Order: sequence, then C-alpha cells, then structure tokens
Amino acid sequence: MLTRLSEWFWQERLWFPEGLGWADLEDRDGRVYAKAHDLWVALPIALVFLIVRQIFERTVATPLASLLGVKETVRLKVPHNLTLESYYYNIAKSPTQTSIASLCKQTGYSERQVQRWFRRRRNQDRPSLLKRFREASWRFTFYLLAFIAGLAALIDKPWLYDLKEMWEGFPVLTLLPSQYWYYMIELGFYSSLLFSVASDVKRKDFKEQIVHHVATILLISFSWCVNYIRAGTLIMLVHDSSDYFLESAKMFNYAGWRNACNYIFIVFAAIFIITRLVIFPFWIIYCTWVYPVTIYEPFFGYYFFNGLLMTLQCLHIFWAVLIIRIAIRFLTNNEKVDDERSDKDETDESEEEEGKKDMTKNGPVQNGHKVHNNNHRKTE
Repeated sequence: MLTRLSEWFWQERLWFPEGLGWADLEDRDGRVYAKAHDLWVALPIALVFLIVRQIFERTVATPLASLLGVKETVRLKVPHNLTLESYYYNIAKSPTQTSIASLCKQTGYSERQVQRWFRRRRNQDRPSLLKRFREASWRFTFYLLAFIAGLAALIDKPWLYDLKEMWEGFPVLTLLPSQYWYYMIELGFYSSLLFSVASDVKRKDFKEQIVHHVATILLISFSWCVNYIRAGTLIMLVHDSSDYFLESAKMFNYAGWRNACNYIFIVFAAIFIITRLVIFPFWIIYCTWVYPVTIYEPFFGYYFFNGLLMTLQCLHIFWAVLIIRIAIRFLTNNEKVDDERSDKDETDESEEEEGKKDMTKNGPVQNGHKVHNNNHRKTE
C-alpha cells in the first residue's frame, strides 16, 4: 500500500513538464541538483533554532528589554474559586449576564465581583509584555539576518534583475551552496515556528498564521523538489525584506517608544505594500504563472506551485487591510500604532466606570480619591 502510494506521489507527470523527469536531476559532470531527501536536513536545523531561541531570549532579549525599559507585567491574581474556575475552563471565559446571575447565587459573590474575577482571570492568561518583546526580538534578528544573507546570495545572480532568467535551462539548474543553505535555514526556521506555535503569543489571526506557515513550508519544499529554486529564493527574499521592520516596530511599541514605533511602522507599511501587493503579484507570480507556459505545457506541479503563491497573496491582502487601517489611523489622528491582532489587557475603562458608580452611590473611597486600576498597583 505504501509502495503504491509512494509511486503515485512521485510519478514524473505530476512534478515535471512532459518529456522531463527525475533522471534530468541526477548529479553528473560535477553538476549537483536538489534532491527531495535533502529536506530532512531542515528538521535538525529547526531543533537547533528552538534551542538557540531559548538561549537568545534569556541572554540577549531579556537584557535588551531591561535596557529599553520593558518590564514583566504584574497582574493581580484572582482568588481561587472552584465554581468560577470550572466555568472558565469548561464553558466560557466571558460569561453571559444570565450566567453571571447564576454564578452569583452559587458563589455568594456580587455581580461586580464575578465580572472582576473573570476580567482578571482572562488577563492572567494573556502573554506578558516581556514575552511579546522576546518573541519580537527573536524574529527581528532572524528576518534581518535572513534578508542580508539572501541579498548577498542573490546580488550577483541574473534572475534578480531579469525574472525570466529564473527559467533559463529549467529544470536542469545547478544547485549552488548559497542556495542550499538559504533554503535549509529558511525551511528550518518556519518549521520551528510551526513547532512552537502552541507556546507563542496567540493573536487574532492565529489561523491565518498557521495557514501561512504551512503554505510557506509546502512552497519551499515543493520548489526544492522540482528545482524551482531560483523562483523560491526570490520569493523568500521578498518576504524577508519587510518583516524585520514590523518586528522592530513591535519591540519599540512594547518599550513605550511611541515615535520610533510609529515611524518604523510607516516604513514597514510602505515596504510591505510595495513588495507584497506590487512586486510579488505583478512580477513574481506573473513570471511563474504566465511565462512558463510559453516554454512548456502546464502540468500539476505548475498549478500546485502557483496555487500556493495565490494562497500567500490572499494572506498578504488580508494583512495589508489591517496594516493600512492602522497607518491611516496614525496619519489622520496621530494615534498610537497598536497591533490589532493582539489581545489587550482588559483594564481600566471597565473598572474606572465601576469606580465612578461607587463614588456616585457611596461617596468617595480611599481617602477621597477615586480608585484607578492600571493593572499594576491596585489593591483591594
């Protein structure tokens, strides 16, 4: 059964144009070609990335956070209550008004106390500012180094300047050492992101991130197997060109450096739009979708490869909408740049409103001063 499945999966008509096949990619005359089994190298590289990340976050990111003024978020812990904990884990993290009334009867708490308990309990599960900073600094470091390495590997290649050159002599394209390591490192990094997704900061576009990581891994792996390596290196370079700006903007945002964050984000938005909404679809996808059919008949691999590129482009459009929305808000209202994908601590408005109600009903509290909750020092 497995043998038949393997034979069907690797049949040449799925992976190559008519008249070409695996025999064309056998090493000969000192020329080396990409092999599918080379991709296994990415797994130990992914493991190394996971280990290096832990070391980096402890020895580099944490001291850097301290230097920039980022501190571990101090959150008030809720008193243990078995009834509320059971509801929180098994039913919902945000109870309805009817459920709150029922929970009040079961626990003896007032409605306000139940609401406060759930609000603080949700905050406890949210990642701290320091955790977010560590993650952003790790990704910033990788994306910046990957972009520099990719640019160094491609700066003297003709297909960087003339995209039609990526198909010159296809599929008999010799594999260069720089291309090998560029591919394996990128594949290892995105594999490590997929492995660590459960422990990383979860944002509102969590599902889109999973789709992105899977599509990227499939795209890198498939382009390697069928020797679409020139196209693959260009695609990776385009993606790495803007990501480190985003991560650096996050770092400054977490550190409270508002102006630096805002202006870096605007630079990121401009580069993102140019690379992902102009260069990627109108140059790279055009050259992988339109030009190849002038050389050979379309085949399954051609449609599969371009389908993955279109999946990425849909994600680019989704993220571009979020980015443009944030940029417009900043440029028109001079508001602080915030990551709309991240859950924010439930602070201040809800409890301040409660404090105002208390002052109206019961008079001033705590020596005549209204209680403010900044999620750091409030005590009860």
